[in-house]
Amino acid sequence: MLDPVLHDRAALAQLQLTRLRETLAHAYAHNAHYKRSFDAAGVTPDDLRGLADLARFPFTTKDDLRANYPYGFFCVPMAQVTRLHASSGTTGKPTVVGYTKRDIENWAALVARSIRVAGGEAGMKVHVAYGYGLFTGGLGAHYGAELAACTVIPMSGGQSAKQVQLICDLAPDIIMVTPSYALTLLDEFHRQGVDPRGTSLKLGIFGAEPWSDSLRREIEQSFAIDAVDIYGLSEVMGPGVASEFVATKDGPVVWEDHFLPEIIDPDTGEALPDGEEGELVFTSLTKEAMPIVRYRTRDRTRLLPGTNCAARRIARISGRTDDMLILRGVNVFPSQIEELLVTCDGLSPHYQLELTRPERMDELTVLVEADPAQGDAPAAQLRTRIKDMIGVTVAVRLVGPGTLERSAGKAQRLKDLR
Repeated sequence: MLDPVLHDRAALAQLQLTRLRETLAHAYAHNAHYKRSFDAAGVTPDDLRGLADLARFPFTTKDDLRANYPYGFFCVPMAQVTRLHASSGTTGKPTVVGYTKRDIENWAALVARSIRVAGGEAGMKVHVAYGYGLFTGGLGAHYGAELAACTVIPMSGGQSAKQVQLICDLAPDIIMVTPSYALTLLDEFHRQGVDPRGTSLKLGIFGAEPWSDSLRREIEQSFAIDAVDIYGLSEVMGPGVASEFVATKDGPVVWEDHFLPEIIDPDTGEALPDGEEGELVFTSLTKEAMPIVRYRTRDRTRLLPGTNCAARRIARISGRTDDMLILRGVNVFPSQIEELLVTCDGLSPHYQLELTRPERMDELTVLVEADPAQGDAPAAQLRTRIKDMIGVTVAVRLVGPGTLERSAGKAQRLKDLR
């Protein structure tokens, strides 16, 4: 099932070193940002003698990607870029990611590998309920499932009633979806009077947002399926950077033949040993169009020894090192909300976000100061703009002038009340 190198730690490390040297050389030679940042740090690809030397190289952040929008991080001519994807950023401009034909093939192979270790088999039908389009989830799952010799049902997200109908009628074996939307589908099954445990589904592959073991148990019991975790982010590739084995369900295994993970102290940037919690950092080892060197994911987690192979596992994501939150699979930054509220008549720039979980799903409320004489029109306008521009549904509550706490330092925009 797996490449033999994933069962031999020494062979895997040697492959990583070879591919890392090639990646650094490719990035340095063809990416102006990397050349500037390497030179500023006083290192060149020739300084990499062992894997530990990677710590001498500078980090890459989302701000770096944004500053080079749209194509400044590409390392091949546009004629060699087969596809573009994008993820939301902290401003109106997304983070654009490019893929060569070989990149797309590698991505599909890693998602296919992820499906197999999750328990998927050739001939199974896969209901893909991740969103299609610029988001990497839908197409990433789609091409991986096809390569795994599965039959793909490209449903995409939304239309919950139709989702339930097609699950009942087309009899898929696997569903690939965000955990939060699985709960929405569960509610729709109950609304229609259909027993979710009586469907053909055997396996759920869930990604795009953090989820808890208690939520895993609820999904498994409610649908009578195995639920496994798949991890990825568009800046690094998309879904399939790491995936869980159904046999153990003990955390996503990083596909270390293609990605080199690190854990760092988020304050000092110093590398931490396996087992210690810190910020997850990734370096790609085989990407051509847009290699990524020491990308700070801002996810807090630990690296753990492999149990099913020599590749290491990611522990549950315990939080973020920045102010980003993930709401139903969508990255949301307070600064995005701020940019939109200042365009709405009658709203002040003083606002606060409240993240709650009244039942099973996270909900976001935007509190913003406004003149009561304006009525509810400014709130409705802000709700619509957030939905249109960011892609999430939030509640907006208007409060009187001077109501929200003022800060003499950095404003604490997000209150996590879960």
